[in-house]
Amino acid sequence: MNLSVPLFPVAWHWGMVLLSAVVLWRAGRRAPWHRLKSPTQLNLMLGLAVGLMLFWSLRIGVKPGLDLHMLGAMAVTLALGPQLALFALGITLTGVMLNGAIEWAAWPVNFILMVVVPVYIAAFVQRCVERWLPAHFFIFIFITGFFGAALVVMAQGLVVCLAVLSGGAYAADFLFYDYLPSFLLLGFAEAWISGAAVTLMVIYRPDWVAAFDDRRYLLNK
Repeated sequence: MNLSVPLFPVAWHWGMVLLSAVVLWRAGRRAPWHRLKSPTQLNLMLGLAVGLMLFWSLRIGVKPGLDLHMLGAMAVTLALGPQLALFALGITLTGVMLNGAIEWAAWPVNFILMVVVPVYIAAFVQRCVERWLPAHFFIFIFITGFFGAALVVMAQGLVVCLAVLSGGAYAADFLFYDYLPSFLLLGFAEAWISGAAVTLMVIYRPDWVAAFDDRRYLLNK
């Protein structure tokens, strides 16, 4: 959401620096880097990162320091897996920072709230769907790809509101009655765009979607 430095106290920013380092270190150890040896997978990761720079640059200002824009976290998580998604969206965030949309000092807090939180929520939603719902192609597309993308945005919006509230920059009345409902509308837009992207990749290039398994979703269906 392109959160600015003044929204949080100095201690918050230092804490986010340490937390970002821990998350990146753990993700770096677990990430399937061998997949990037394939030029197709490497181009996919970089292409998603660059493409999302455009979406993140198209933002709507609500209040100083509070902007709204598309995330794409569910689509990237399904395509790359959660570990590589963290690095892809980290590249996106860095590009937006270099473009001047956010201050460099705000990179860690934005990384945690705009990258780590939505990617972890997306991975959790994916695991829940795989565990509790039938392995069906349309469930993957509509529940995980469409509904899951909307849920990620809405849940991330709640986390952002709680974080900003704890920082003391804005009152609870504004955050929960004016700002948070905006994520409901953003969630619907995210569902259509992210769901459509996942659908096209699954139909035409299923090898681009790490979470999609032909044997699980198509065999004997």
